[in-house]
Amino acid sequence: MAKKNISYFCSECGTETTGWSGKCPACGAWNTMTESTKVTDKTGDKVIPVHSANRFSWIDQSDSIPLSEARKEHYVRTSSGIEEFDTVLGGGITEGSVTLIGGEPGIGKSTLLLQIAGSFAAGKGNVLYVSGEESASQIALRADRLKISKDGITVCSLTCFEKIAEELNRIRPSLCIIDSIQTLYSENISGTPGSVSQAREVTAGLVRIAKTNNIPVFLVGHITKDGMIAGPKTLEHMVDTVLSFEGEDLGTYRLLRSVKNRFGRSGEIAFFEMTERGLIPVTDYRSVLISGHPVNVPGSSLTCTIEGSKAVAIEIQSLLTPSGYSNAQRMCSGLEKNRLSMLLAVADKYLRLNTPSFDSFVNVVGGLKVSDPAVDLAVIAAVVSSVRNIPVRKGAMILGEVGLTGELRSVSMLSSRIDCASKSGADVLILPSACKREAEKYLSSQTKDSVLKNINKTTNICDKIHFVDCIYADNLSEAIDILFT
Repeated sequence: MAKKNISYFCSECGTETTGWSGKCPACGAWNTMTESTKVTDKTGDKVIPVHSANRFSWIDQSDSIPLSEARKEHYVRTSSGIEEFDTVLGGGITEGSVTLIGGEPGIGKSTLLLQIAGSFAAGKGNVLYVSGEESASQIALRADRLKISKDGITVCSLTCFEKIAEELNRIRPSLCIIDSIQTLYSENISGTPGSVSQAREVTAGLVRIAKTNNIPVFLVGHITKDGMIAGPKTLEHMVDTVLSFEGEDLGTYRLLRSVKNRFGRSGEIAFFEMTERGLIPVTDYRSVLISGHPVNVPGSSLTCTIEGSKAVAIEIQSLLTPSGYSNAQRMCSGLEKNRLSMLLAVADKYLRLNTPSFDSFVNVVGGLKVSDPAVDLAVIAAVVSSVRNIPVRKGAMILGEVGLTGELRSVSMLSSRIDCASKSGADVLILPSACKREAEKYLSSQTKDSVLKNINKTTNICDKIHFVDCIYADNLSEAIDILFT
């Protein structure tokens, strides 16, 4: 007769121990050890994991071969029907891949996946939609509301992994959607659905089925109050792609970010707009976060950040008011607090702002979290504008990393940032002098190509083309003089 052995797993790194401890012995995290159980046979020696059952697999390759003899696999990608979503995945849905999508409740995870199921099933194959949270009639009502075709979509409301595996073996879909992984359980593992042991073992079983049968699988994951995907951290290591769905601070806009991607570039983003017809991709992503930017208002500056392979224009707002406390407050949203403290210290030394006497509030408009050092100069410009109550130079987009000695350092992916500034309507681009050679080389080539492309063959007159002017500065003081004179 099988018996249960109690063990403890770290929810951060997945380390297993036989006894509970307040601190994980592997990663050092506190209060992360969670009780779990594993099932053994009557001898107590053999563990029975869910993913060991080969009856749910059609191929099983375990031969070891030298790397020099390994043949290159050609992964087949299929379009989801949504171009922006394909870009985040690295070019489309890869066969045999497992993708985990996390996000706040009501953000639109189920809506997006149902739209993908409808477009994918239209001529590309059948889709199995497994829902442990909604009934088939509820999913049908959502499909009717979103005007999604139901042809080719099979819906089942199951939570038992073994029964889901049998359905996969019977239907053999071209795409499988699990909504959500926290609602599934295995009969061979004790514990409630969503527990550490259940989530880990069920995910391992789905990964094995996906890999052995080349079925792309999408898993919906709940998140905790800290914004992390619920369950053990090993879930994110087991899957091929991890997508984060954000949007609470973006109003009607939703941001889909690729946190991990084995088949493409991580860090890619896509913007969607929530409408009555579902999520609609936003193609003009460069200026979506600066719509409504105030003109000639102190404390506001424009800059550009890189998200994946895309350059996105953002607005930095700053408010500095005289402090009524001995220790002034410093609060920021969308920026690293330590980075902000360092920039304020540099501004105090070289610009004599005396920020310790002000309560400082800095915000990235739109809710985007930025860690790009190229926005340093824009942050200081917004702070100076608020302290002096003078608006930043009209139509200026500001780029530059600020060093501790007040020097301006070059920025990466300059060509993409120049294109973003031009298409966002900026008139002047403030850059470090270290970027001058690269910027002039790119602008000269773009000017020539644009003139040849936009030539009017009948009148031989060039169409009006908007180019951004570049102004270069060596240090922080010089850049501030340019922006406020």
